[in-house]
Amino acid sequence: MTSYRELFRVFGRIGILSFGGPAAQIALMHRELVDRLKWVDEGEYLRALSFCMLLPGPEAMQLATYAGWRQRGILGGIIAGGLFVLPGAAIILSLAMAYGHWGNIPLIQALFMGIQAAVVIIVVEALLRVAKRALKRPVHWLIAGLAFAALFLFHLPFWAVILVAALAGFLTAQGSETPAAPQRKTPSTLPAVAGFALLWAIPLATLGLFEGGLLWDMALFFSNLAIVTFGGAYAVLAAMTQTVVQTHGWLETPQMIDALGLAETTPGPLILVTEFVGYMAAFRQGGMLYGIAGALVALWMTFIPCFLWVFAGAPHIHRLAAMPRLSAALAAITAAVVGVIANLSIWFAAHVAFGRVTETSFGPLHLLAPDWSSLNPVSLALTALAALLLLRLHKGLALTLALCGALGVASHLAGLA
Repeated sequence: MTSYRELFRVFGRIGILSFGGPAAQIALMHRELVDRLKWVDEGEYLRALSFCMLLPGPEAMQLATYAGWRQRGILGGIIAGGLFVLPGAAIILSLAMAYGHWGNIPLIQALFMGIQAAVVIIVVEALLRVAKRALKRPVHWLIAGLAFAALFLFHLPFWAVILVAALAGFLTAQGSETPAAPQRKTPSTLPAVAGFALLWAIPLATLGLFEGGLLWDMALFFSNLAIVTFGGAYAVLAAMTQTVVQTHGWLETPQMIDALGLAETTPGPLILVTEFVGYMAAFRQGGMLYGIAGALVALWMTFIPCFLWVFAGAPHIHRLAAMPRLSAALAAITAAVVGVIANLSIWFAAHVAFGRVTETSFGPLHLLAPDWSSLNPVSLALTALAALLLLRLHKGLALTLALCGALGVASHLAGLA
């Protein structure tokens, strides 16, 4: 049996090295857990990955939690999932605190102008990557197009788009259930499920009863997000951006783009962007200590449900992986996420390229209306450079972000921006 010391060592290393988003993180865990340590075989790893992709929340973190559970039960899952998140969470909090204090300095703003330009192309690259994997059938192209129209043109709620896509996939699934692979008898995880449900519900209720302000609003918002955000970090970001910016006014659009840029350069799941949002929203209202409280609320309400979902389904993973209707629902959700990310790409691109962006409504239709006199040629040039580096030359995220940020600073020093 794997020792707790070995579990700490392996998942601590994975947590520190988990740069590059879910694809890179899943590949890193495969290399460590399947190829090097042989803690799970190839078949079980793929079944676990399919299971985690069925869940709301970050699939890479949930996959780490499952792998830890397979080695040392509930405590092993908590250790593995926690170590996957905590190094990146500590770095994001530090960066958010620095951003809150120095983000308004012109030189720092110029740095982030370059980072924002790169982030637009990072999201486009994610769109192309997800589309290549998800759009295998004509019906998936149709779902992606309808999802984009529902969000971009009609501003329908994200959860409704995902729900309709899942139902469409579930109801139109083809094939019959295949026999599940043999699975060893495992201890019940019901006590852990109940425990994490309480860890989720009690702080939420406490904030509602005794605080009732911004922290309560954020706890409720991130709890809802933890339930409906299928499809990975970019789907979370899409669901979060317009609500945080337009509905609640907690952050401005450039700050949301900066948040993703910071999350892309740090280890851990990209969904740690919620911690940045929690800190900045609270910091703007009550200063640093309130900001730290906001970051902790966002972290808690984002990641505690992830443990709950994994422990609830882990003992049944082989049976769930053999159900075609669930697989079809996941495929439809993934197709819808292509439309979700396309909407996010256009939203980000408009706000990076133009200083002022409004909306024009025609009945139920809502269209972005950028002010062409506010076009920023430096941002446009940096976005084109990021596209060349990422999409054509296939350079890494770190190099692209660093170069675009440095050129943003240089443009400011030269008086161009």
